[in-house]
Amino acid sequence: MSTNPSTGTATHPDDEFHPPTSDDPYWTETCWFTFAAPEHKLSGQLYPFFRPNQKITSGGAFFWDTGGDQIWNCRYAKNFWHLPLPDQPLSDIELPNGIRYQAIEPLKQYRIRFLCQDDGEAEVDLTFTAVCPPNYLGDGHLDQPGRYQGTIRLGDDTYEVDAYGMRDRSWGPRSQFGATLHGAVRGGYSYATASDTDGFHALTMAYGEGDDPDCTVIHGYYLRDGEYSRLVPGQGRRDVLERDPGTGAPTVVRIEAVDESGRELVATSRSVNRIGVHLNPNLWTWNCLSEWTFGETVGWGEDHDNWSAAGYRRFVRGHLGLD
Repeated sequence: MSTNPSTGTATHPDDEFHPPTSDDPYWTETCWFTFAAPEHKLSGQLYPFFRPNQKITSGGAFFWDTGGDQIWNCRYAKNFWHLPLPDQPLSDIELPNGIRYQAIEPLKQYRIRFLCQDDGEAEVDLTFTAVCPPNYLGDGHLDQPGRYQGTIRLGDDTYEVDAYGMRDRSWGPRSQFGATLHGAVRGGYSYATASDTDGFHALTMAYGEGDDPDCTVIHGYYLRDGEYSRLVPGQGRRDVLERDPGTGAPTVVRIEAVDESGRELVATSRSVNRIGVHLNPNLWTWNCLSEWTFGETVGWGEDHDNWSAAGYRRFVRGHLGLD
């Protein structure tokens, strides 16, 4: 355990930076928080991308609603690259672009802040409180749903936030080269949380061929009536049922999965907003605020359509009939 210098409380090792396991310059650590005010169809996310062996970090902040789905016409977008990596613990860190994270309770509660350093156009002050323990994928990735409470300010508009969202962390080598996404043609990141006792998350990857290959479940969980269980890898899939004809962004998505308790999950989404963005140089993603129906339950969450840069160029050319 380490100690948070601001609070004096112990922190979990996975709330701190992990020592790089090699001198690979592309050894990477991330700490992503995504949140929304669904009643306003407003989404936001903060995404640092740490490269400790290069002693640099990026810092992305994105906010969007139904008024624009690109970084030039959304509510706010700016992604700094090659910021100096602060000599601070991850549990209490402030980046030069205005992102600040503080771990309040290990693996449970975090204070998330952001203030645009250009003109103060965007500001965030939120508390994330987890609704269940992190779900680990191997020894280098975790996902965790939680409830966000606080405020988002964009220009003169201030939004009260009391809604569920997600966070994830990853650490390990991550090259920015290659025509695939970790060996896959594309991937999906889908989740919804309806209450403290009901939700799901499914991470999917497509290793097949074709214009829009099937995505197979490789990781996730099902939280139903307070019972949490991991999804069984290989027993489930993500299908994009409808795409926007002009951009290729998903608009209707279906998830099928089975958890380790034998329960079947069938969930269908309806996207209400979207943004297309390079979260890092080799990750193109459509991030969509989505209303998910699973069984008789309806909950808000997201669906992410993830591609390598080269992969999405190939796909969208075919989708738009440009080949």
